Amino acid sequence: MIAAPERSAERDAAIDAVLPHVAFDGWTRSALRRGLTDAGADPRDAALLFPGGAADMIAAFCDLADRRMAAGMTAPGYADLRVSARVRAAIALRLAQNRAHREAVRRALAVLALPGNAATAAACTGRTVEAIWRAAGDRSADFSWYTKRAILAAIYTATVLFWLSDAGEDDAATLAFLDRRLAGVKRIGGLRRRAEDGLRRLTPQAVRDRLGPPAVPARQR
Repeated sequence: MIAAPERSAERDAAIDAVLPHVAFDGWTRSALRRGLTDAGADPRDAALLFPGGAADMIAAFCDLADRRMAAGMTAPGYADLRVSARVRAAIALRLAQNRAHREAVRRALAVLALPGNAATAAACTGRTVEAIWRAAGDRSADFSWYTKRAILAAIYTATVLFWLSDAGEDDAATLAFLDRRLAGVKRIGGLRRRAEDGLRRLTPQAVRDRLGPPAVPARQR
C-alpha cells in the first residue's frame, strides 16, 4: 500500500479553507494564505503546513477526498450491493462530494501533469484506486490485486477527465460514461483471468505459495 501523506486536523482544515481560492489563484501559497486568513488561522503557517508547496497540498486534498469517500460508503445501503456496484457507487460518491470543487480538481491535474510531479500523481491515483476497492469491500491479495487496480486506475482517470467537462448538475453524463467503461471491463473479464492464470504458471512456486490460491470470481461465490 502506498503511504498516505501527513495527516492532521490542521492540514485538513487548511485544505477546506484553500479550496474556494484555488479556482482563482491556483494551488499556490497565496491561495493558502488567503484561506487560512478566512479560517481565522495565521497565514504565516502556510509554509509550515505544506512545506512541499502545491504538490504537497494536492496530495493532502486527494487523501482527504479518499477518506471522505470511504466514510460516506459506510452509510446504510451500500453493503447490500455487489462489489461491482459498490465500485461504481464509490466513484459516483467521490465525484459528488467534489462537485463544488471541480475547478480545483482541474487545476490539481494540471499541476500533477508536470514532469516533476509524476511520482505524486501516481501515488495519488494509486491511493484513490485502493480506497475505492476497499470501500467496495475488496480484500484480494493475489494476482488479481494488480490487474483490478490497474484496470480501475484507467477507468477512474478517464471518468474524472470526462467529469471535468460535464456541465450537468447531477453528473448524469459522467455516470453513463462510467457505466460504459465498467461494462467493457466485464466483457474482458475472461481475458483478464486467463492472463492471471498464465502469469501464475510462470511464477516460481515459492512466490505462488506466498500469494495464496487464485481468487474465486464473484459469480461463483
